[in-house]
Amino acid sequence: MDKTLLKGLTVLEAVTDVEHPSRTIEELAARVGLTRSNTHRTLQTLMHAGYIERDDDTGYRGGIRLFELAARQLGHLDLRRIAGPAMRKLAADTGETVHLSVLDGIEVVYIDKIDSPQPIRAYSMIGGRAPAYAVATGKALLAYQPEGYLETYAETLARHTGATITTLPLLKEDLRRAVRAGYALNRGEWRDGVGGVAVAIFNALDDVVGAIGISGPLDRLSLGRAKELAVEVKTCAADISAALGHKKP
Repeated sequence: MDKTLLKGLTVLEAVTDVEHPSRTIEELAARVGLTRSNTHRTLQTLMHAGYIERDDDTGYRGGIRLFELAARQLGHLDLRRIAGPAMRKLAADTGETVHLSVLDGIEVVYIDKIDSPQPIRAYSMIGGRAPAYAVATGKALLAYQPEGYLETYAETLARHTGATITTLPLLKEDLRRAVRAGYALNRGEWRDGVGGVAVAIFNALDDVVGAIGISGPLDRLSLGRAKELAVEVKTCAADISAALGHKKP
């Protein structure tokens, strides 16, 4: 067990306990069972990282970094809850695996999924990651990132299959096509023989907050069928976006 990390978390919990506030170093030290010097060092580390801040009048309190982390997690939980009904309908209508993804750098994180009932299907897990540039939900998210976003990760575009796009010009063209069509495609770019189609999800501020997509074997998810199913994925994404307060332009 990492005792230093445990001390930090214990102090952080004490600082953010609004029902039993401990405003001074002495109060915090007594509460968490550490020496004054240990408590002071831990507080300095947490302040440096932005997890707590100090006010001359009220003492220590949660910092902006802590609120950012909390907001991010609450946002994901809320997105999962809101997306649930539309995801279930999409899964029932298409018979394919449905993924709800968010972007983290150049990767997507699967925050929810519904497995296909088919014996041959796309395999993944909630909390799992995949290269955003090689899967449909990732492309749907990357397509709406600000100018210069992709350049940050230009050297990380590794090849996973013979179909993986690994150069910025080709990737950007693929993403432009996704914007024009309203959906992104994966044609065996992350796993051989597995494809997908996905659409971005927007919130009330017109920010992209996630993507919904279906995945399955290319034998079943041919290009023609993928384009047909894109209509249903678009409807699903639009329903989720509307539930988040997004208004169509």
